Amino acid sequence: MAEEFHKPTLFAGNRFEGYLGGDDPADVSRVAHETANALLSRVRENPDPQVIERLVAYTDENGVDAIAELWANASPRSLPGALWRIYLLRVLVKQDPHGTSLLYQRGVDVATTIDPLIAGGQTPTGPDEITALADTILRGLFIGDFSIALDRAGAFGRVMSAGCTSVADDMDAAHPERSTELTARALRLHQLAAELSACARLWRSGSLD
Repeated sequence: MAEEFHKPTLFAGNRFEGYLGGDDPADVSRVAHETANALLSRVRENPDPQVIERLVAYTDENGVDAIAELWANASPRSLPGALWRIYLLRVLVKQDPHGTSLLYQRGVDVATTIDPLIAGGQTPTGPDEITALADTILRGLFIGDFSIALDRAGAFGRVMSAGCTSVADDMDAAHPERSTELTARALRLHQLAAELSACARLWRSGSLD
């Protein structure tokens, strides 16, 4: 990538939204598919706990851009696209556990679906709880049922989206700019959640490549 960062990379919310808002190219690169398939198959065949924990903490030590170079431009309905989106959700949480926990808890409070149950977070959800949830979802990619991890990540995104929308409504009159930012983030999180849920269905049918 053109920019140089100290690692691990820290980035503001607008960078997160830029990642989510970018258009995925029609053609998925060969490298993205090969690395995603090789990583997942190797770890799931031999789920060494130490290796899994290093993968969960990878962006903490190496920054998100190392993964972005591999997977960020992959189709959202592909294996590398799914891995990228779950890592991105975890980075969002790690960068601001306090703020994301407030938005997630609001989403739980206003939810009219079973998404909070599917996501599986502890309530009330504070910074420690949301960090643990993000780690658990990412860890689930490498152990257990892969489609369940994708479903949980999708539910997580929808809960976050609902929380952003609710807080944006509260701020609309007094802080319209912040309200607009949160509304945009809610839309992107909702899109991300839909993509992850689609990946879960494709995985179950043996079609996620």
